Amino acid sequence: MPVITLPDGSQREFSQPVTVAEVAQGIGAGLARAALAGRVDGRLVDTSYRIEADAQLGIVTDKDADGVDIIRHSTAHLLAFAVKDLFPDAQVTIGPVIENGFYYDFAYKRPFTPEDLLALEKRMGEIAKRDVPIIREVWKRDDAIAFFKSLGEDYKAELIEAIPAGEEVSLYREGEFVDLCRGPHAPSTGKLKVFKLMKVSGSYWRGDHRNAQLQRIYGTAWAKKEDQEAYLHMLEEAEKRDHRRLGRHLDLFHLQDEAPGMVFWHPKGWTVWQQVEQYMRRIYQDNGYQEVKCPQILDRTLWEKSGHWENYKDNMFTTESEKHDYAIKPMNCPGHVQIFNAGLRSYRDLPLRYGEFGSCHRNEPSGALHGIMRVRGFTQDDGHIFCTEDQIQSEVTAFNDLVRKVYADFGFSDVAVKLALRPEKRVGSDEVWDKAEFALREALKASGLAWDELPGEGAFYGPKIEFHIKDAIGRSWQCGTMQVDFSMPQRLDAEFVGDDNARHTPVMLHRAILGSLERFIGILIENWSGALPLWLAPVQAVILNISEKQADYAESVAKTLRQNGLRADCDLRNEKITYKIREHSLNKLPYQIVVGDKEMAAGLVAVRTRGGQDLGQMTPEALIGQLLEEVAARSGTA
Repeated sequence: MPVITLPDGSQREFSQPVTVAEVAQGIGAGLARAALAGRVDGRLVDTSYRIEADAQLGIVTDKDADGVDIIRHSTAHLLAFAVKDLFPDAQVTIGPVIENGFYYDFAYKRPFTPEDLLALEKRMGEIAKRDVPIIREVWKRDDAIAFFKSLGEDYKAELIEAIPAGEEVSLYREGEFVDLCRGPHAPSTGKLKVFKLMKVSGSYWRGDHRNAQLQRIYGTAWAKKEDQEAYLHMLEEAEKRDHRRLGRHLDLFHLQDEAPGMVFWHPKGWTVWQQVEQYMRRIYQDNGYQEVKCPQILDRTLWEKSGHWENYKDNMFTTESEKHDYAIKPMNCPGHVQIFNAGLRSYRDLPLRYGEFGSCHRNEPSGALHGIMRVRGFTQDDGHIFCTEDQIQSEVTAFNDLVRKVYADFGFSDVAVKLALRPEKRVGSDEVWDKAEFALREALKASGLAWDELPGEGAFYGPKIEFHIKDAIGRSWQCGTMQVDFSMPQRLDAEFVGDDNARHTPVMLHRAILGSLERFIGILIENWSGALPLWLAPVQAVILNISEKQADYAESVAKTLRQNGLRADCDLRNEKITYKIREHSLNKLPYQIVVGDKEMAAGLVAVRTRGGQDLGQMTPEALIGQLLEEVAARSGTA
């Protein structure tokens, strides 16, 4: 007689094995209708799962994050059902849940069209309305292989063939459609009411470009219609803010096929870059970092010794000279260890903080490249702290405080913190990992930060803190990291002399605040929709003359602004002033300074903001004071 313990601590006793659905029905008809799955002793299961012994049970509904994921996973299978219904010759492969939705990869003889997506979405709605039961079945491995081969589903058969002989597999049946999946799934298609197919893109079987090319259909699915509408509105906003479009419109940068994944920075874009870099350089200087610069190319033997060659060589660009193999650096840490090793270090030198605007290259797949957000050539605001074990907590605590200040200066006040813990494949003993994870937790507590934990998502050499900033339209971007590394200093023979006169291996803290500068600038452009705050704007003010008579006065005003450290241009074209104001507003310049006969005669300027606010007339000196004050405050509104 199983005793079921519910989340509120209450218990229910049953005289025989009972399903999750039956327990939900016993609690109430409303819960039974809402049930999507169960969580039995912490494991997600279908509502049809039979509980045969005492267990703890939570009923999963669409109010739970797991419930929304189950809706999305089940909707991916609903898409596959519709594809097989409308295009019987298509082969289904895999269809996982992703952030805000799902995708499913298909092999088909021709490309899917936008019209196909509309037809598929309609058919999905029809199947959902039929409320087809989704039934879990357990098959012998070999029977499942034979079944899918008989259907011509070679990809499914290949997936099952990778499972050891003699094992069983779970299949899910929806009417005449059967798919391989470990589940769990919603109990029926009637639970899937809010979804939309978004786009089609190319993909490769098992993510390997050497394999067959497939078609990936992306979709989104939600528990409530209003949630989906809010998400689609956010996507519309994101399209308007797309950094690639704004980069062209504002003449900041471009990319071209002759240098895939490499950025051509235009003068205005490079001005933005310089503001970001110089700001971070001051952060280095004010917080005890010594700026260094390491070679771009290092001998393969060093990468082998550091462990990167074994774990990362497929992502590294390589070259050869005089029968030696070299790699263009994908990261900066081995170089920083070489600088540390260049002299005899004492415990009195620690903590030793190195910072570098390190130019790195990674051989990212062409299909993964995305504007300046995902590139092959990028620069990191990279830093490494060499310290003792006793110094880990204080160094991490100081970094936690610093990173939030930096994000606030760039306009990001909503910062989520996550702690990525030991992965299954890792180096180092459990004792070392215990120390590293304890130090990070204690540092987060000391900083007064709340955090979520991500089991299994740490680097192979150590756990890490991740900082996720939220932008103006609610998207989250992972930027900063702090990683504890006991492994690389030892592999690369880093040592210091302790107070006992013995040699010791330092701990290495890998830290970045912005991450890739290219990516961070892309985030800035999208967060501010191109209207960068005054301190970051490539041109802070433009002086507009009404007629040719004020040209010299306009030039003198611009010269005065530039002499006071402000970035000012003149627009002396023979155009109507309203045309010039509109054009510069569309180009998102923070201030338009208008000069006509009255202003010239009085030695004044008329000031307008890019939002259209008229600030009236003032002297150039008063304007300079106001702008410099705003630059110093780093204020702005996204």
